[in-house]
Amino acid sequence: MKIYTLHQKQKLPINLDTAWEFLCNPANLSKLTPSAMNMNIISGADRPMYAGQILQYSVTPLAGIKTKWVSEITQYEDKKYFVDIQLYGPYALWHHKHFVHVIDGGVEMEDIIDYKVPLGIFGQLMHPVLVKPKLEQVFNYRTQQLEAIFGKY
Repeated sequence: MKIYTLHQKQKLPINLDTAWEFLCNPANLSKLTPSAMNMNIISGADRPMYAGQILQYSVTPLAGIKTKWVSEITQYEDKKYFVDIQLYGPYALWHHKHFVHVIDGGVEMEDIIDYKVPLGIFGQLMHPVLVKPKLEQVFNYRTQQLEAIFGKY
């Protein structure tokens, strides 16, 4: 089964502390997710992020298809990076690395997501027409929301 990768970078005109505080608050994930996905945090967002933390959400990745998403923060290095993996949810594999780098005039956030689609060959056929565009839409929305909150670099 094929593993796909989405790699995205975004620069923001904020300091490291501000960026890290926002990104490491699991409750902010709903602010960065399109409302059409009906994201609802079920549990795990009641404390700051740490390695071993389990987060549970309900989400509607496609119209009419509601699912639970359970992720674990597997690695966490303060003000540098964290990694979340999907334990249960819509993907056959989800491994998401979040990095924050200090740059002149702000920070650069970098996301690297390695993922597999479910449903074997059918899922692979649907990847370019459904899964990849939807994932890109979610991350483009996130980019817009972060710029609306913190300004454009």
